[in-house]
Amino acid sequence: MARSVWKGPFVDGYLLNKADASRASGRNEVIKIWSRRSTILPQFVGLTFGVYNGHKFLPVQVTENMVGHKFGEFSPTRTFTGHSSDKKAKRG
Repeated sequence: MARSVWKGPFVDGYLLNKADASRASGRNEVIKIWSRRSTILPQFVGLTFGVYNGHKFLPVQVTENMVGHKFGEFSPTRTFTGHSSDKKAKRG
């Protein structure tokens, strides 16, 4: 179920502060965040966030197409190594 419109998008408060500070400094550094549940806002476009996936921080460069999505969508938590080979099929 989607979030109701009158509430607006969810963004952790500290995230807005970090983004504003990074934009004010002018440096293009990675902003480390743990908030995978936060919505990407238009003022985040052009910034690079290091989104924690439970193991490490994956760099996410925010573009205009990402606005409205969640940060967690761009930082996968599981690594798919492929299906195990079927031994019966190899035998013939």
